[in-house]
Amino acid sequence: MLTPAETDRIAAELADADRTHGVIPRITARYPAATVEDAYRIQARWRDRRIADGHRLVGRKIGLTSRAMQHATGITEPDYGVMFDDTIFRSGDTLPVDRFSNVRVEVELAFVLAQPLEGPHATLADALRATDHVVPALEVLNSHIELEGRTIVDTISDNAAYGAMVLGETRRRPDEVDLRWVPGVLSRNGEIEETGVAAGVLGHPATGVAWLANKLHQHGARLEAGEIILAGSFTRPVWVHAGDHVLCDYGPMGTISCHFI
Repeated sequence: MLTPAETDRIAAELADADRTHGVIPRITARYPAATVEDAYRIQARWRDRRIADGHRLVGRKIGLTSRAMQHATGITEPDYGVMFDDTIFRSGDTLPVDRFSNVRVEVELAFVLAQPLEGPHATLADALRATDHVVPALEVLNSHIELEGRTIVDTISDNAAYGAMVLGETRRRPDEVDLRWVPGVLSRNGEIEETGVAAGVLGHPATGVAWLANKLHQHGARLEAGEIILAGSFTRPVWVHAGDHVLCDYGPMGTISCHFI
């Protein structure tokens, strides 16, 4: 376990990297005994710094929800991070690449809660009942820790690599569409790069929302009404660079487009 001083020092490094859009050496290379719980404590310190600076928490992201990504990283459960008010974009917006590091995009669905959701025994049905509506979303990944050799501890410490979210305009209640079969066809500069269906997220994307409520309960927290929950990607991440135009078609859930400069 890391000491409080080590935890604070790493959180400060990550806060500085976020401000300067830089990359720091792997935490696990410098602190090989660091645990997942250490990583969440680092993330919490960084979160508290942002709140103290006047930013407002608007939701949370869930990552590593597909079996393929779990096998690739050697973990057995997802991870999560937090989302702030200055990281939300809308379809059609322009995003500056130099605001982020190691920039990639993923295809997701976002759940907007109408009521709180609390563990420790939240279920898929509970998550659906707590949801006001679902919208398509793109997650912009933003990694402040060097990628080569990175472990789950590094990723969680780095706010689960969350950078920003681009929200679509089509809203659906959970009972209006079978969320398992929402498609995602992601194109970059007119060429299809990735395809998938939302069932790739733990069998149903709302399963991740229930998992998160149960996980937060272990840390003395819950999901609140009004929060936006990014439920996890059902495609592999796609690298983007300045000048790229991204379009994702979600079938009955509409499309999202954005431009990177």
